[in-house]
Parts: sequence; structure tokens; C-alpha cells
Amino acid sequence: MRITSRGTRTLVKMRRTSTGTFFKEIMHSATKSAGLALTGMLLAGCASFFSAMGPNSREIRAAPNARVLPKIQVVDVTDEVTRRLLARRSQRLFSETLGNHPNQLQTIGAGDILTVTIWEASPATLFGSIELDSQGIPSPAHSTTLPEQPVDGDGCITVPYAGRVPAAGKTLPEISAEITRRLTGKANQPEVLVLQTRNLSSAVTVVGEVTTSTRVPLTAAHERLLDALAIAAGVRQPVNKTTIQITRGENVFSLPLETIIEDPKQNISLQPGDVVTALFQPLSFTALGATGKNDEIPFETQGISLAQALARSGGLIDQRSNARGVFIFRLEPKDALESPPDSVPATIGGLVPVVYRVDLGDPRGLFLIQSFPIQDRDVLYVSNAPVAEMQKFLNLLVAVSYPLLTGKQLGL
Repeated sequence: MRITSRGTRTLVKMRRTSTGTFFKEIMHSATKSAGLALTGMLLAGCASFFSAMGPNSREIRAAPNARVLPKIQVVDVTDEVTRRLLARRSQRLFSETLGNHPNQLQTIGAGDILTVTIWEASPATLFGSIELDSQGIPSPAHSTTLPEQPVDGDGCITVPYAGRVPAAGKTLPEISAEITRRLTGKANQPEVLVLQTRNLSSAVTVVGEVTTSTRVPLTAAHERLLDALAIAAGVRQPVNKTTIQITRGENVFSLPLETIIEDPKQNISLQPGDVVTALFQPLSFTALGATGKNDEIPFETQGISLAQALARSGGLIDQRSNARGVFIFRLEPKDALESPPDSVPATIGGLVPVVYRVDLGDPRGLFLIQSFPIQDRDVLYVSNAPVAEMQKFLNLLVAVSYPLLTGKQLGL
């Protein structure tokens, strides 16, 4: 078949006309598809039309004025807010709450086991017979050790010829002096020595995640917290994941073991009756939204900053994240807020929901996140940028339009 130059020009013209018509059809079909998509968005609601992992930045900021849900306070993270949170956290140190003053006097208590030894000069012997040496000469002194006996519920022990001697609340020298005074005039130049063979009243109980749960008697050496843990053969869990709780009377205080080791002031002297509990607390926060990793992420009992939390969650996704929409969802005590609204609902424990917002679009925000503390069970959420929602719309537009245009060109 022979094609002339005139035929060639006609064929090129037809192709140009066909291409122009094709693009016109694309635009026309795309416009129609866009109209259908927009209509669907209006009917279904824009927020629920596209799939999303959570609310966007605008919806979170509007939460305090929402009528459907209870009011939630949104707090912008500033230097003042960060300092207030850090100040509340630093008040839990053992050196400030429990003090570091050991008992100066080791007194006897009910249940302690005592041994009493009495010396008396010869020849009189109130507690035994006369002992003669190899030459038949009486020894200058004679000693008698009484059987071990516990301090009874009334705080007394019994000594022959001395009666019931008060012991509870007294030191060993005071008990010896009292027995000596009562035996004077009955025994010949009596000397008394009282020893504590078992200490059951002045002790500390060590339990929890330790190798051996035990009771640690307190002595004149003024045992400290780490001494008691060492006697219990140490903790079973990693140091950076262990919290030490001290119960003293009706007060309970806790501190990470890592802090106690690093700061000698927190290795406080223990008091009789203290209960030391080693707790394994795998602290964690949850990362959601436009982060590199959506997961529950553990962290050390020492605590981490928001900057470290963002790094461990993979940082912000460049194509999706909104640098001005970084939020921390947390339950805080009501007194932690500067001016909590009266309508904020509180849990049974007196906690209220708070949302902290960080603007990483502001360079100062990069300094704030280095100090802002992350707490256990925090939810770190990064919202999508508005352009990400537009990208979803364009992808939907192409996905709807392209099959229609392809089918029309193929004559289907």
C-alpha cells in the first residue's frame, strides 16, 4: 500500500486530533469523577471519608469546645509548663521525703533475744559454787551466764534475785546498769553484761524482685538502703528497669534504682520497721499517627524526654507528618493544671485528661522537647499534614478516573 505525502499529513492531523480529544476526555471525566467524589465527601463527612489513624491537628485544638465529648484541656508546651512538670517530678527524692538521719541509739524491743552474764567476787557466790584453783585457793571472781530469754510482750526480762527488769526501749548498757543496781547488796561486787543474741525488733523487711526476700537486722553500723539490697543478694531485674519502694509508717515513696546508685544522697539510712520493695516496672509509651513506628515503646525508670521518645518512635514521617501537630495525651492530677476548668471530668483517682501540644515548626520547640518529660502510659500522637489529606484526594481521583478513561478508549 502506498501512502502519499498528502495522506501522511492527513494521518498526523488525525493523530493530533485524537490526542487532543483524549486529553479533553480525561479532563471531562476527571471533572465528573471529582464531582462525584466531592458529593460523596459532603454526604459522608470529610473527616470520615478518607482513612486516618486519628484526628488531625485542627480537630484536637477544637476538642475543648466539642459538645459531644466532655471538655479536654489542650495545653501548649512552653518553658513554664515544662519547668512545672519537672518540679513536680523532682519532689519524690528519698533525701527530701524520708530524710537521711540514722538512729543514734540502738534500743531493745519486744521479741529480741538477750543473754545475761553476771560476775561476782569471791568468796560469796549468789549464782554458783566456789571454784578452787589447783592449789585449792578460791578464784577471785566467778561468772554465771543465764539462759537466753526473749523480751516479753510487757518489754521485760527476768533475772534471779533482780526480778522483772524493764528492757524494751532501753539500750544494752542501761539494762546492765539496772540489773547491777538491783543485785547490789545481794551479790558480792556484781558486774553484769547483757548481750543481744538475736535482733528481731529493729529490722527491715526486703521483698519483691530480689534474689532472696529477707529481714535485715539493723545494727549500730546504721545500714543503708543499698546495704539491705546487697544482703538480699541484689535485684533480679536490670537496674534501669527496677524501682525501689520504701514504706515507712503510712507513707510510701518510690524512686528508680538507677537514681539511687548514681546519687549517694538517695542511699538513705533505714529505720526500724521499714519495708523495702523492689518493683519491676516496664514503663512504656504508645506512639501513633505519622511517626516512623506505631508501637508500644518501653523506656527506663530513669525517664526519657519527648525528644528521645520521638527518636525511638522513628521520628516524624516527612511526607505525612504535621510539625505543628505533635501531641501528648496524658492523665494528670487535677492540681497539676494551672487553671483546670470545672467541667473537666475526673477519674476515680482524681486524674483529668490533658493534651499537650508541641509546635516543632517553631525552632524553640526543639529545645523544649529536650526537657519535656515522658511518663508511663503516655500516648504520643503526630497528626497528618493538610497536604497529606489533599494527596489522598488526588490519589482517589486518579484511581476513579483512570479505569473509566481506559475503558472508554478501548470501547468498553
